[in-house]
Amino acid sequence: MTPYLAPIDRPKGVILKLAYWFMRRQFGKVPGWLTVFSARMPLAYTTWMGKVYRLNNKLKLSPDTAALVRARVDSINTCTWCMDAGRWYAINKAPHNIPKLDAINEYQTSPLFSDEERAALDLATELTEQKHVSPGTFEALARHYSEREICEIDWLVSTNHLFNINNLGLGIGSDGLCDISRRPQSAASGSAGIS
Repeated sequence: MTPYLAPIDRPKGVILKLAYWFMRRQFGKVPGWLTVFSARMPLAYTTWMGKVYRLNNKLKLSPDTAALVRARVDSINTCTWCMDAGRWYAINKAPHNIPKLDAINEYQTSPLFSDEERAALDLATELTEQKHVSPGTFEALARHYSEREICEIDWLVSTNHLFNINNLGLGIGSDGLCDISRRPQSAASGSAGIS
């Protein structure tokens, strides 16, 4: 997928140049959202996105459940960049989650998912598809999660939805990160200099 706005390969400003360098070093390339969206927006927008990622590290919810909630929202919204990034993360940091990511659209019937995970994914599905959560869905969620964890699941759905819609509106698709993660480290980081 070609984004609607041409990627900016040489950003203005030291902070964006550093961000490009770090992303290239981590992923083997600069992500499309950074070259299309962030390179055109005031720095505050990009730093806000970074803050969301840092806040996600403060969640009490298990990282595996958080990853599944994000994956469900990404799949419903068909954000290929986010689906690819989620898979990249699983390949590199949580390979035990790959079978569940592969079955995310069958979570209601797949034996891979617990009732607890299904409750979180039901809320993510309903909220993403209908922009509403039924009392029954909420009651099922409350049987498995604390009030804080419920708020965190809601946070994950809403912030992922924002990232999805931002990418979809600009035509930002998959960067092929999963292919990059399979390359030898030297090939993936060969051109990691600051532009």
